[in-house]
Amino acid sequence: MAEQNDHNSNPTSPTAASGGGFLLSPAPSAASTTTTTTSITGLPHPRGHSLRPGSLKEDKVRHYISDRLHHINRRFVKKLGTEEIGNEDVVGYQSMSELCKDLDTLLSIIWLSGTPSLQIPYLLNIASEFNEWVQAFPSAPTPTFSILHKLDHCFASLLSGEDYDTKEALPGFENGLRGGMSRTDMVRCKSLAQQTRILIVDVMSRGVEEIEDNGGDAANDSQFDTESGIDGPSRSNKGSGGVWNDDEEELYMDVARVYEKTLVKLGETLGQGGEVGDIQISAD
Repeated sequence: MAEQNDHNSNPTSPTAASGGGFLLSPAPSAASTTTTTTSITGLPHPRGHSLRPGSLKEDKVRHYISDRLHHINRRFVKKLGTEEIGNEDVVGYQSMSELCKDLDTLLSIIWLSGTPSLQIPYLLNIASEFNEWVQAFPSAPTPTFSILHKLDHCFASLLSGEDYDTKEALPGFENGLRGGMSRTDMVRCKSLAQQTRILIVDVMSRGVEEIEDNGGDAANDSQFDTESGIDGPSRSNKGSGGVWNDDEEELYMDVARVYEKTLVKLGETLGQGGEVGDIQISAD
């Protein structure tokens, strides 16, 4: 029961994860820009200042993020049917939409922290895990592209030291980009972005996940449609072949935009070879 209550909590509220012992809230001065930022990306406005390294609050936020990521992984492992000691109380994911809903909440907490030393390693970890998660389910275009859109925005912003869309300076970059990604981080990020762009083509060529009529996944998809600003292809072909058959041109554009901003910024920083490459999509 405790696991279920934890799962259903809303860690993006001002009393976020109070059970975990920390409190995050956006900067008071950010009120005028919160709406603009959220309408574009679905991400909350970050807090005014980074959490102090080694502080009790930073430690609690770190532990909370780790716990939520572990919870997502436990539910994913349970979905695969892999036995794990102490995993009996966990309900496995039934769809990619369900996993993305949990992940969306976690991304909001990470971005809200306004702390690059937390954001960079956790976002890179999530980007890596996402490539494994997305392959285990039937394709779910809307929530999948919503998460990838948010990750793209986060990485591109962290590479710039400012919000990619609003150009507002990010906390943690008061002394320039030294507090941002190391060259090792950039190389890893570039590799993950390129892998994902190739992988997502295969994923979107599979059957579309069944959308239940009980308000479950359908409600989740509606949320992602509203927040991401990215419209997935029509779901009228549920249970049929790949989603390419329904709206190939629109889906191709969504695939082509995967990590587009990130790769452009990496190209500017790392030099030749970091740009967005063409994606070959088979007609088979």
